[in-house]
Amino acid sequence: MKFRSKIDRFFISVIFISLLLISIVFLIPLILTGRPSILDIIVVVGLYAFTAGMILWTGFFQHYELCQDYLYIKGGPFSSRIFYGDLTRVRATRDISTGYRVLSSRDALEIYYRTGSWGSVKISPRDKELFLSELDKRCSHLFIQNSPQIDSK
Repeated sequence: MKFRSKIDRFFISVIFISLLLISIVFLIPLILTGRPSILDIIVVVGLYAFTAGMILWTGFFQHYELCQDYLYIKGGPFSSRIFYGDLTRVRATRDISTGYRVLSSRDALEIYYRTGSWGSVKISPRDKELFLSELDKRCSHLFIQNSPQIDSK
């Protein structure tokens, strides 16, 4: 079962500001150089398009898929496969500034697991209750931590 990421206004604001800053960093020097060569223009515009594209792809094209044996997390060019046996607990979180995260909302879940260098991943499925219900069906040993936003087992 596939779940899309929830997108909130805060995240859209962060993406917009990032794109604005990247535009300034790439395009202002090009304008201030006077008469840039065609090669300069092609290189700068190409790098700008690549950078902006990566931000948009990573930010807006995220999904989480509950497969037969594992949770598949995809955000732009990045993906993770976490086997259900490695999962330990889930809790609601609004801290999206630290750790490994593939999300686009402050209304998020932090999933802890035994493998991986970070030990947890933060995601933001649109329908958290359905996501948790389906995850519980596949991973009955998982501890869903009490939280005002999540019903516990």
